Amino acid sequence: MLFWNILILLLLLFGVALYFIRDYYEQRIKKEMDRAQKSETLKSVFLANASHSLRAPLKAIQGYSKMILSEQPDTMNTAQVKELAGHINKNTEQLIDFVAQLLELSNFEGSLPSFTLLQVNLAELMASYRRETLNITRPDVSVRMRTDLSPYCKALLDTNFMHQLMMHLLTIAAQNTPQGEIVINYTSERKGLKVTISYTGVAQAELMSSDIYAFLQKEDALASAKNTPEFGLSICKAIIDILGGDLDIDTTNGRKTVATIWFPCRMVDRYKGM
Repeated sequence: MLFWNILILLLLLFGVALYFIRDYYEQRIKKEMDRAQKSETLKSVFLANASHSLRAPLKAIQGYSKMILSEQPDTMNTAQVKELAGHINKNTEQLIDFVAQLLELSNFEGSLPSFTLLQVNLAELMASYRRETLNITRPDVSVRMRTDLSPYCKALLDTNFMHQLMMHLLTIAAQNTPQGEIVINYTSERKGLKVTISYTGVAQAELMSSDIYAFLQKEDALASAKNTPEFGLSICKAIIDILGGDLDIDTTNGRKTVATIWFPCRMVDRYKGM
């Protein structure tokens, strides 16, 4: 009798385990299908926007070049040529911006992006972001770093994704801070890396509601991307979603912005030598 009771119990446990395993994989398959569908939507919407955004400057460059080529060497007006060259240069810079955006968006094209995880020194990595930020801030703005971690602390992360994430947020901070300071604070929390970027300016926190797909569905999205933080925030949100983390921007007091990111991250030597 005991044997049969144990056998029935084991079968019940097996059935329960099978149910949860099946439910887990069904949810995972559904999630991947949703992501794949979003990826296909992104491709079609992006191609429609890109074709328009890229065609305009290319046609302008072609037109201005033809005007220069049609002139005879002995009748060319130097001032006019310089003016046309300026238009060509402006449209070329616009194309370069579009290509940069293409490269960023390509990271989110697939449903399963690949990561190249490297163990890096966090203090050195954050210091490199600080140096880059100093190059884009106004003269009256200081950039400081704070941490309770050891200078020997190392983290396992994708440095390309991390650079995109941090520099998008720090660029927005620099754009919205006319004077005062930008503070980068990083620490270990919930078996992950938490970074807080606070600055004495007010960002547009409401733009956090937009994801990369919603952004790209807007008319001339790529053309306006350089002039709005929405593109950068959409990229940040996409990166954090892929990493399984959280992103929050708080501007409740109206005078200061605090951008907080967290994502799972393996760290070693967090308090070495302290």
